Amino acid sequence: MVLHHQHSTHGSALSHKSRLGFPVKVMARDDLKSNDGRRASNSPHLKVSLEHVDRILDHLDRHDIRMYRLSSDIAPYATHPEMPQFHGMVSESTSELRAIGEKAKRLNIRLSFHPSQFVVLNSPDPELVRKSIWDLSSQAEMLDRMELGPEAVLVIHVGGTYGNIAESRARWVETWKILPDHVRRRLVLEHDDLRFSATDVLWIHEHTGVRLIFDYQHFWCLNPEGTDLRATLASILATWPDGQQPKIHFSSPRTELREQIRVDPKTRKKTTKYVAPVFTGHADFCNPFEFATFMRTAEGLTFDVMLEAKAKDLALLRLRPDLLRYAPDVAARFGIKTDDGDALESEAGAVLIADAPG
Repeated sequence: MVLHHQHSTHGSALSHKSRLGFPVKVMARDDLKSNDGRRASNSPHLKVSLEHVDRILDHLDRHDIRMYRLSSDIAPYATHPEMPQFHGMVSESTSELRAIGEKAKRLNIRLSFHPSQFVVLNSPDPELVRKSIWDLSSQAEMLDRMELGPEAVLVIHVGGTYGNIAESRARWVETWKILPDHVRRRLVLEHDDLRFSATDVLWIHEHTGVRLIFDYQHFWCLNPEGTDLRATLASILATWPDGQQPKIHFSSPRTELREQIRVDPKTRKKTTKYVAPVFTGHADFCNPFEFATFMRTAEGLTFDVMLEAKAKDLALLRLRPDLLRYAPDVAARFGIKTDDGDALESEAGAVLIADAPG
């Protein structure tokens, strides 16, 4: 089942609506790859990855999904220090990157990157910082060659604390000063769930001007200052210039009970222990009641939402009809109308088997 909204074709018709997006893997379609995953011996290339992205954009458009996070591995080995044969693939793909950018703009699909956890700008190790800047430079160059606007961003975290949060924040600020201009234009900073709070990244913003990303689950996991949710969200959104649509991250925590089975090596007797959830972990889907409560708390604030549920696009496909059912006022913020209900249910049902209520 494919959803065909009248407004799904392109451009300004959706520009005032908030978008829902998901990262990288399209779980509803096994045949859609996010990048060229071949080994180095098979000469993978960015051009092949972009063919995959082109098909993903078609899929997103058919399902009226207007935001997508590109794989950080889209240009395989492009910054591998020991594989110079791959270092030119971004410049070699100029026309293909421009075509993808034109298509994304025509379909009104917002693209971004979230470089890996190995990109660390506040490391005391200058070599790691140098390599991190190289990775960011490569991904920023791809977005530039796509000719995308400033809302196409690179999202990173602050990095490690290295035993001193204040010094580690200050070191990030010092690295910002040496970043290439094209990286600074694209870079946005997100607070995390274990090390650097929203207050920490707001401090970094004050010293750099870097735009910030609000993460709903991280806010609840790490908020030692006890700041108010709406006030913090508003402060982070205000780091984006007028005319640019901020984006945030949303996920629900894992709540399921897990079993841990151990076998005694001598007696072969099995014992079962029950494992409580770790609330820093992302749930497979988004709790629609939690999402609606958050969006109502954020009434009057405008932003796009990247869903970081582990079920990726399946979580997005399920959330849309859930919002219509439980919170139509919130659904309306994303351009989801009551008339869309049957189509959205059928669309989700095509890839998910729903449990019967009760």
